Amino acid sequence: MELGKGAVDQRRKRILQFVFMGFMGLLLLFTLFSNTLQSLTLPKVTTEQPKNGGIALSIEGSGMLQPIAEAKLSSSTDWEVQQVLVKEGERVKKGQKLITYDNSSARQEIELEVTNLEKQRIEQQNLQDQFIQSSIEEDEFKLRSAKREIEKGKLDIAAQERKINEMKVRLSKDQVLTAPFDGIVTKLNAVEGLASAGEPDVIVSNSSQGYRLEVGADAKRLSSIGISIGERIEVEVHADKVQQAIVMDGVIEEIPHAEPLIEGASEGAETITVPQKMIRIKLLDAKLKGGEQARINIEKSLLDQGLLVSNEAIHQDREGMYVFVVEEQPGALGNVFVARKVNITYSERNDKETMIQTDSIYEQDKIILKSSEPLQDGNRVRLE
Repeated sequence: MELGKGAVDQRRKRILQFVFMGFMGLLLLFTLFSNTLQSLTLPKVTTEQPKNGGIALSIEGSGMLQPIAEAKLSSSTDWEVQQVLVKEGERVKKGQKLITYDNSSARQEIELEVTNLEKQRIEQQNLQDQFIQSSIEEDEFKLRSAKREIEKGKLDIAAQERKINEMKVRLSKDQVLTAPFDGIVTKLNAVEGLASAGEPDVIVSNSSQGYRLEVGADAKRLSSIGISIGERIEVEVHADKVQQAIVMDGVIEEIPHAEPLIEGASEGAETITVPQKMIRIKLLDAKLKGGEQARINIEKSLLDQGLLVSNEAIHQDREGMYVFVVEEQPGALGNVFVARKVNITYSERNDKETMIQTDSIYEQDKIILKSSEPLQDGNRVRLE
């Protein structure tokens, strides 16, 4: 009887052990299943690691090509234009006739002055006759007076002769407008039958000196990517009647200071002054005439190195800009992943990346790029 009772007790203990183990197994199974279900409801995130390097920046701008050297020519008189001998866009040689003027009024003035000169010469002959008569009469007073009048007449005649010569030189010089150098007629304002109306009659550019493109740019960005005088860059030129832009080589010849850019000038907004510089690019090409639209797009990497993060990972609120960094923390059933908010500042950015400035982010960190749900600091997440 005692042996049978002991066997029953042992069997009962084994059954209790099996039941307890089964219960614990089920409890563990339910716990794991519950955690799995919970993890499936967590926001799913895509991450990237920041990389160290220099961010690629660009400077874009456009403008009209202007001749480096040009001459604005006009008549120095109010004469009417007689004939226009050139057209806009025409290439001309040094000394070539451009415009002739109607100088009939000037010729009439010269004829009038020549007539006055002849009158002075006749009057001089009369003075000489008076001098002879005074000599015959031996009138010393009249003799001296006649002599003085003769000397005065000689001076008046010499002055009149100089005046007529100057008028003839002016007549010859101002009758025709000629090209001061080999170049291109870039602007023609002269109209036949009309006098000059204030604007230059013709503008000739010196094509041998080349053309200039001026583009404004952020002074800080220019310095940060190392743009310098003498650097060669590509310039897209849109010539007349040519649909596709022609790419030409240009050389940066000057980078002077320009008027600063004022941002946020609207009422109630804080104004920010952004220093500016002017990039002056010289182009030399026989096909250019001036007035063409041109464009540049300079792309260079920042000289300084830093951590680069995709713009997609950056957010902003009232406190400023921030990113979410995945932080791995120990949990009851293993490590869990938590989104930690890290405030950042940046030095430069382009349309794809931002160079951040912070001591709280490292190259090995995982930055949240995308999330299936909006995140807050401390939210648990699951990695994709």
